[in-house]
Amino acid sequence: MLITSSSNERIKHARRVREGRERDLIFIEGERLVTECISSGLVLHACFTAAEPSPSQLALLERLSCPVFQLSDSVLESLSDTTSTQGIIVIAERPWPTLDALFASPAPLILGLDRIQDPGNLGTLVRTAESAGVSGLFSFAGSADAFSPKTLRSSMGSAFRLPILPDVSGLGTIETCRARGLKTVVATGDADLLHYDYDWRQPTLLILGNEGRGASPEIMQACDARVRIPLHAPVESLNVAAAGAAILFEAVRQRR
Repeated sequence: MLITSSSNERIKHARRVREGRERDLIFIEGERLVTECISSGLVLHACFTAAEPSPSQLALLERLSCPVFQLSDSVLESLSDTTSTQGIIVIAERPWPTLDALFASPAPLILGLDRIQDPGNLGTLVRTAESAGVSGLFSFAGSADAFSPKTLRSSMGSAFRLPILPDVSGLGTIETCRARGLKTVVATGDADLLHYDYDWRQPTLLILGNEGRGASPEIMQACDARVRIPLHAPVESLNVAAAGAAILFEAVRQRR
């Protein structure tokens, strides 16, 4: 079926998904992300392609188990979330892990994100967390959407596999983790304890704060420990995604 009008109901619905107004669905664009989505076993609802899909896109379509709709160039461009359309878009169900999934490891290392605003930073942290073997991720209320199109592009498919619970209470998360035997640690530039002097082999929730303001005072006060990354002067701080990578891979080094 070829859709030539951007006012088509299916296109309107896909646009609502793209804008985050359909909470249980996510907008996935581009061959690489669609491939990751299929491999991760997400439930697919619909696929939109160009009127004449490329050979690689045709190969992807053969792997889909959902209705496929071909779009005129103008409609595809209006639906795309990128400057240049990627030629294939999938609407899929958002993965909703159980709380227990984040604590499945004998010694969980979990990442908590407190009001991370930039989707690129959040997506990079999701990708870094998966690559470091993190058990799961809590995204505190006020953070960017871990499943927005831009965040998904930054996470490069990791959000499909890493257990992520969004819009949770920061203080509530600390209490939940503490009740399950985890230590809670927040990264901050004014801590006395260096990040490589903390014992990351124990079950731990690591919290990273907002790009400009850091973690909230309430989170700082509630945590068991604070750590900082030693920096050469005159540099005073790192991008939150870079800081997260430095700390998480120190944890990997200790745990190995």
